[in-house]
Amino acid sequence: MYQRFFGLRESPFNVNPDPRYLFMTKQIQESLAGLTYGIQNRKGFILLTGEVGTGKTTLLNRLLDWLRGQRVATAYIFNSKLEVNHLFDFMMADFEIPCESHEKSQVLLRLNQWLLERYRAGETAVLIVDEAQNLSLDVLEEIRLLTNLETSTEKLLQIVLTGQPELEEKLKLPQLRQLRQRITLRCRTTPLSLEETFGYIGERLRIAGASGEPIFSKEAIQTVHMYSRGIPRVVNLLCEHSMINAYVDSLRPVPAHLVEEVAREFQLDEVAPVLSAGSPSGGAQQSANTQALLENLDDLLGRLRQLNVVPSRERKS
Repeated sequence: MYQRFFGLRESPFNVNPDPRYLFMTKQIQESLAGLTYGIQNRKGFILLTGEVGTGKTTLLNRLLDWLRGQRVATAYIFNSKLEVNHLFDFMMADFEIPCESHEKSQVLLRLNQWLLERYRAGETAVLIVDEAQNLSLDVLEEIRLLTNLETSTEKLLQIVLTGQPELEEKLKLPQLRQLRQRITLRCRTTPLSLEETFGYIGERLRIAGASGEPIFSKEAIQTVHMYSRGIPRVVNLLCEHSMINAYVDSLRPVPAHLVEEVAREFQLDEVAPVLSAGSPSGGAQQSANTQALLENLDDLLGRLRQLNVVPSRERKS
């Protein structure tokens, strides 16, 4: 409803991981380059980690778009609450590999045969496992064993393991040392800097059809960065609801005080300050605070949907 007021074709701040809206920060560029390089050169095991809400899934969707354009076979597993047999079921179904037997030995034989056929044809297969920090040690070990499907010179299956920073801690466990040693490339997503937040908001508005006339004041974007702490998912939330409130009040550009109101509505002003990554326990504290912030947002949004209500200013319209 506010798009016409701001001269936009579509909503620029939807939280869906639309690969069109992937903002290419230096870190994202490096991660995407690392992922594509590792897959093209059959490096075997690639790790992608990052804070909650920093764009891992959007990055993966961009990667999947590229892989499909290259006619690469892909299997994407996003349900991390699975058992070993489920892992193989999902993988075989995504790869569209027919197998009459559900016995693990027969499934592995069929998978190996299929991978060899693709290898001889000069084709690649990629398994992407998302939210891997929640996988059991048994499932992670089975994923490691899949890298044993290889020729004398190259890996037949390329595996991208993705998760939150807790995944890196999990991989330090003695039981997973063999898996840790097989990781050939490590990629990472990070929160946006203030400068990147300006670029991120501007780019999403451009893609949505903005003509170039300022939609957010400079102070408003600075306020968005302060409350979001550079987490893109929270930036989207603040920007979308601030634009709705500005539409209700017929204000252009969006002023900083509306961003502050939205931050208070979603209790972002109550989240504990984040320690710097260099301070003692800073990384762990940042991860915990960010997780709490996003869980709080998800809970609030869920309750709003159940009650079929929206923030106060939106109700006025």
